[in-house]
Amino acid sequence: IAAALVTAAVPASAQDAALPPTTRFSAIRVDVRPLLATGLNGYAEGVRAELQAALAKTFADRVGGPGPVLVVRVTGLSINPYAGSETRGGGGGRGSGGNATNTDYLEGEALVVDRTGTVLLRHPQLSATNASSGGAWYDPASEGRRVAYIAGHYAAWLKRGLGLE
Repeated sequence: IAAALVTAAVPASAQDAALPPTTRFSAIRVDVRPLLATGLNGYAEGVRAELQAALAKTFADRVGGPGPVLVVRVTGLSINPYAGSETRGGGGGRGSGGNATNTDYLEGEALVVDRTGTVLLRHPQLSATNASSGGAWYDPASEGRRVAYIAGHYAAWLKRGLGLE
């Protein structure tokens, strides 16, 4: 169902809608098909797992019952090293080429979808965090910590952006 939900056309009215402050979701799903389409198979699955965990934690008080589904589609991720840059996914051009930055980006959109597949709300979002969030760049675990950090950042700002905090 999630795959069908996120491919549904988004009516213009859904882009301007607001959620009631008492909104609860029946489920939260993360869609990384845009990252998979770029060939980031294992990496995309890691991003999905980190973002799913962060959303579950952040929205724990908002899940359960017969409400709509929150679908978060990841459209780009850019994890930049301190020298030069490397882009993971279609990060909107950020961090591509020789543009050396100290910023990581996670880009996507949240879709609030009812049981019939109608998109009730669309909320695009870009999160930016410091590339040092994972600790020392030379530590092999740094990149994983950076992905976890930006996933948590994205989830927290999404809750605020949806007016549910």
